[in-house]
Amino acid sequence: MNGWFQVILRKRISRKVSGAKYDTIGIGYDATRRPDPNIAQRLVALLEPRASGNYIDIACGTGNYTHCLHVLGVNVIGIDNSATMLDAARAKFPSIDWLQSDVTALPFPNDHFAGAICTLAIHHFPDLKAAFLEISRVLDRGRLVIFTATRDQMRSYWLNAYFPKTLRRSIEQFPNIDQLRDVLGRAQFGVIATEPWFVPKDPIDLFLYSGKHNPGLYFDQQVRSAISTFSSLAEPAELEAGLTRLKTDIETGAFRKVMASYASDGGDYLFLVAQKAS
Repeated sequence: MNGWFQVILRKRISRKVSGAKYDTIGIGYDATRRPDPNIAQRLVALLEPRASGNYIDIACGTGNYTHCLHVLGVNVIGIDNSATMLDAARAKFPSIDWLQSDVTALPFPNDHFAGAICTLAIHHFPDLKAAFLEISRVLDRGRLVIFTATRDQMRSYWLNAYFPKTLRRSIEQFPNIDQLRDVLGRAQFGVIATEPWFVPKDPIDLFLYSGKHNPGLYFDQQVRSAISTFSSLAEPAELEAGLTRLKTDIETGAFRKVMASYASDGGDYLFLVAQKAS
């Protein structure tokens, strides 16, 4: 472990950083949230890492994608504000450095990293501008690769037909693409590429819209418990009613029409590549 990292770790080890939501979700998280190698490969391809560069996974969770980058030869560390998530990451991947920290107060010097990734996490940042400003501070003219969803994409999820209040709350957490460009610009990032991503028929990482082609996934409480939209935003009454209606629609064949009515060519998720201005 690097000396500077040991110093930071000693300073931070006694400080509790808020991560209550994911401290709860983190219990059993890896049972359904396994890394998708195709997502990991695109993250690396878009990051364009240098062999000599240091990289950071922002809001790394249990470290699944951090480890994928590590295996692919990227010198990467992971930070998250959930102790439960990081305990799981350390247990699985002890050769990687893990640090508990808030994204708006990263304990690193200016221009320390050559690039960063952030997967399915920006919607949990209370202050997106402050988060991007801090990430910009620790990057040395590097790339920030974000994997997320936009509001417009989420409005095309057929989940809206069954869990409208829950999805509305979830959508409100996400920026639209114009807001994302604006906030990144204020943090000295320019968006250089966007790439839509469509949920495959056999997804590996079971995040929110992983059941796009397989609605039966949502009947599994373990799957739902590792998805923050269901575990944190869903009201029990709407969840029960929505699952009942979904079950009926699957059995009668009506679900096919519902799914078709939400078809979109805009992608289900998005890779966004931002470059820090020189």
